[in-house]
Amino acid sequence: MDQYFQKYYEAVTQAFMVINQESAPAIHQAADLMAASVERDELIHVFGTGGHSTIGAMELFWRAGSLANINPLLDPSLLPSNGAVHSNWMERTEHLAPSILNSYGVKTGETLIIVNAYGINAVTIDAALEAKRIGAKTIGITSTSFPMSVPKNGKMRHSSGKNLYELVDIFVDCHLPYGDACVSIEGCDQNVAPISTILNSYCLNLLVIATVEKLLAKNIEPPLWMSANLPEGDARNKKWHEKYNERIKHLR
Repeated sequence: MDQYFQKYYEAVTQAFMVINQESAPAIHQAADLMAASVERDELIHVFGTGGHSTIGAMELFWRAGSLANINPLLDPSLLPSNGAVHSNWMERTEHLAPSILNSYGVKTGETLIIVNAYGINAVTIDAALEAKRIGAKTIGITSTSFPMSVPKNGKMRHSSGKNLYELVDIFVDCHLPYGDACVSIEGCDQNVAPISTILNSYCLNLLVIATVEKLLAKNIEPPLWMSANLPEGDARNKKWHEKYNERIKHLR
């Protein structure tokens, strides 16, 4: 195996091992909230708060083996597909998140997963603060490595100087290495091969696994999508479309 392929493999598998060992209790606590949301017939809201963190919301949405009651908050202003630099500006804009949560119908008592491995930008922090204000329960998929290394008054930060992991009800540490890119190649002064999306997605899918386990233990059918590419997929998914089409904005 190429030595640099091996370095990336080792970085990913090492992070997975640490997540399994150290983040499992938080994942099970978060899954309790998610299972309770299913039991109460509520949506589970997922907000990737800018840049590549938006992939976290997409990872759980309308995905084979994922929960059908996932409501992704995919605000166009934060999507890199509408301009990478524009997305960067917007995720640093304070007071934007409350209108996004409101437009997607996040309500008191419901569960909101906030996905942002860096955990310091304005929309990220405002989302956590607004959820707290309205009484929604929050799960943060984030890390401590980056926010603890960035000055409290850095230009990309929220004016409060707060970090996502400090504000959410349950903090799931994705163990992002500082700087994200994790492979150093001789002769190159910038590391390559970012890892944040992989780690965010890994944590999110562990949440799904634990949630399904808890629902089955209560004899509750988990609302799960089957791949639409399987011959029986459309027929199996029909009942979930009928149940959630009018409640999930991006499902229609």
